[in-house]
Amino acid sequence: MYMQPKRNRHRKSFDENTAAIEEIMDKLFTQAKAQFGAAIKAFWFYDGDLCPGCLQRSMGVVKFKGQDALAINAFIYRERGVLIGYFLCETCAMHIFREAEKHPYQQTSLHADIESNLAAAYHKHLARLDA
Repeated sequence: MYMQPKRNRHRKSFDENTAAIEEIMDKLFTQAKAQFGAAIKAFWFYDGDLCPGCLQRSMGVVKFKGQDALAINAFIYRERGVLIGYFLCETCAMHIFREAEKHPYQQTSLHADIESNLAAAYHKHLARLDA
């Protein structure tokens, strides 16, 4: 799912898009609940500073069909029944786009890295809440 960024490539643009992110995550959550029922209990949006794919670059605006966009993605962390939303950096997003063109509907090793990194970030998030 893609959304137009409201301003520039700076981190502040994510904060300004919070309402749009929450609206999209709510729609994705509703869709996941309809499809998977009680297996989906909650949603959480990863707002870390580094891309969950490479853990090296900042997430931000990507070029999609010649325009600036934010690629919002989500996966179901089945162990906890949580739909986790996230952005990617342009390098990781473009890698996934290219691989999807070559091999539609197949996950890449990058997907596994993303899911592992997001699960770890979610556990850190829960630990902070418990502290």
